[in-house]
Amino acid sequence: MAMFSLREFDAEAGRIILVNPSFDFDSYPPLGQRLVSILSASIVDKQSDADLHSWLIDFEGCQLFLRAEHYSETMWIEALSPQQGHEELQYLTKLFAIGIS
Repeated sequence: MAMFSLREFDAEAGRIILVNPSFDFDSYPPLGQRLVSILSASIVDKQSDADLHSWLIDFEGCQLFLRAEHYSETMWIEALSPQQGHEELQYLTKLFAIGIS
């Protein structure tokens, strides 16, 4: 079974919601790093709040947010704005649709 797969793609909002392994606030960083590595992306910046990890990542020259909320154990990737990253999000949606590990 794939570690990460597609739950939902909202093209209008520029957001991909993932099916992912369970995690909590402290166990997320290795999981997030694993996804970043699988995507051959890089981390530009990290921010952690009370219940949310927000990482700015670079995927093929496009900056995207990788976010994770530990109460719901939800991970998602979103464009910095709805007008950016359409091609990259479409590509990632295809990858997640088949599942990646």
